[in-house]
Amino acid sequence: MAKTSSSNAARSATLMPWLGMSLIVILLDQLSKIAVLRLFVYGDPHPVASFFNLLLIYNRGAAFSFLATAGGWQRWAFTALGIVAALVITWLLKRHSGQKLFCTALALILGGALGNVIDRLVHGHVIDFLDFHVGGWHWPAFNIADSGITIGAMLLVLDELRRVRAVR
Repeated sequence: MAKTSSSNAARSATLMPWLGMSLIVILLDQLSKIAVLRLFVYGDPHPVASFFNLLLIYNRGAAFSFLATAGGWQRWAFTALGIVAALVITWLLKRHSGQKLFCTALALILGGALGNVIDRLVHGHVIDFLDFHVGGWHWPAFNIADSGITIGAMLLVLDELRRVRAVR
């Protein structure tokens, strides 16, 4: 019985750095959103560079405003999806805690997913404010949580490419 309890403690200890990284993403995301909500008016762009604005907007859908006009059910569907993803990611982090690149990717995705879940629960929508553009073309606005998810996804691809190359 002592072995089981000590192995559980060891697993929890190896999980902590990854959960800490996720918590940093969540904190940066939520603090930035609080600042934007206090400083900016909805839809009023604040140019920072010729290709970048800070622009407070609300996204009721998912990536690229997918299902934003669906009538409200999507709030709960995307919240549930984010919670399920967080549980699966936490399980994967526990099982593969020694794989640094893989776990870094998962930790970033976990922090981003939970940052957006918090928005959906508290506000009923996700707060976006990073607006990149070229000429008249604007990339869909996003936030720090979305950045964590995107960077994490790119790291997952890199990790898999490294794994495939190592097998050859």
